[in-house]
Amino acid sequence: MTDSRYRWGGLAWVLTLQFFVVEAIAAARYGGYSYSADVISDLGTAGSAARLLMNGSFVLQGVLIAAGVLLLGPGLAGNGGRLARVLLVLAGLGVLLVGLVPSDGNATVHEVAAAVHLLAGAIGLIAVAYAVRPRSEGLGTTLAVLGLVGVVGTIFFGSAVFLGLGEGGMERVAAYVIPIGLAVAGAALWRQKDDWLALTNPDGSPSRRQLREDARIERAQRAAERDAALEAAARRAAERPATPPAPPAPGDDDEADDFDPDDPWAPRRR
Repeated sequence: MTDSRYRWGGLAWVLTLQFFVVEAIAAARYGGYSYSADVISDLGTAGSAARLLMNGSFVLQGVLIAAGVLLLGPGLAGNGGRLARVLLVLAGLGVLLVGLVPSDGNATVHEVAAAVHLLAGAIGLIAVAYAVRPRSEGLGTTLAVLGLVGVVGTIFFGSAVFLGLGEGGMERVAAYVIPIGLAVAGAALWRQKDDWLALTNPDGSPSRRQLREDARIERAQRAAERDAALEAAARRAAERPATPPAPPAPGDDDEADDFDPDDPWAPRRR
């Protein structure tokens, strides 16, 4: 990861907030539009005076989401980072297709593309949350919560369960978390780039700081393993049954039976 990739990738995700600006303009020019009753896609149909602007925003949104994750992807750790790259590219392609195929053009294609965008985008936020947790527990938790809200909102919207928010309101619960979460993640990764770039040398080898951090983690892991082994040994010792008394030596019972205190010639008891 280079400084420029952090900068441009973070900026791409921050710019996904353009959706809210364009939506407000299109809604203002759509007579009687209701954020609660009307869905977002209505702003891109022939009945919208700003349909070209709204559909252009959808297309741009798809490009920004995909470009951001492709630029920032190598900086996202583990399986979460790999899964985030796949899901967010799908989410970007979904909203791009939403802009290219309005709901009054081909409703089936439009609805499938919108569902892919909402579901892949929400789960993608959860994947990004796991990928950034080594950097910031707070950022990871925030993205995970937003992703879960998006998944639940998508399920409710698809099931026509609106909870008093209206069809448009529930769709916005599912859709809004995606640009909000990506903007938060992009800004945080952009801001933290200097700290994480310091962990590697220009040639890609680990820096002294990285080596010290690796050594600290290794010592902590060894200490945890040692403590676990000691606790397991203590549990085994506590669960082991008490040692039974030793049986009497052979012949002791015979001597006890032969002893007669009135017989002077009888063997003495030990």
